[in-house]
Amino acid sequence: MPNDPLGEIVVIGAGGHAKVVIECLRHAGWNVIGCTDADPTPRSCAGVPVIGTDDALGRLRSEGVANAFCALGANRLRERVGGKLQDLGFALPSYQGPGAIVSSTVRIGAGVAIMPGAVINIDTVIGDFAIINTNANVDHDGVLGRAVHVGPGAALAGEVVVGDRSFIATGCAVIPQRRIGADTIVGAGSVVVRDLPSGVIAFGNPARVQREL
Repeated sequence: MPNDPLGEIVVIGAGGHAKVVIECLRHAGWNVIGCTDADPTPRSCAGVPVIGTDDALGRLRSEGVANAFCALGANRLRERVGGKLQDLGFALPSYQGPGAIVSSTVRIGAGVAIMPGAVINIDTVIGDFAIINTNANVDHDGVLGRAVHVGPGAALAGEVVVGDRSFIATGCAVIPQRRIGADTIVGAGSVVVRDLPSGVIAFGNPARVQREL
């Protein structure tokens, strides 16, 4: 059952990721009043109206809407828009979707999406605007930077470090104590057994650098 009402919140984005975010926010007890999107065509997203482009955010803040959530899938864009929201004075709550299990010792930044069924274990640090997607697992003492995305079903073993804006795609496995640099993409189903540098695409079993970004 949803928690007690937490207040009004606006969601930035109106795509597939935003649909899941809206459902999770509602479950957590938020009243999602609308979405903004680059395409302002009147429509709904998960039953929530698209109320304009991001140009509407300043007006919404001045009208007393205090909370916002950036539901954009692209890591760099999510980080940039999240920073804009902070500059406008919005609070950026994080949430846990239904069935997520998060240790009380985990340190969670602003605007973090923890999707249904995710598991985050003891003494892990999650940076601002990160996404821990459906049924993903982050084991003990992990460190995930700003705007990281751990894809559905991915599993990070203990003491894994992931740099800012990196994407660990669906079904990846990372063995303990590996380090993945910033702005790196690890392709779906890959197995990371060695450290990966920043700014590369890597995939395979074992994951190997394929090219620089």
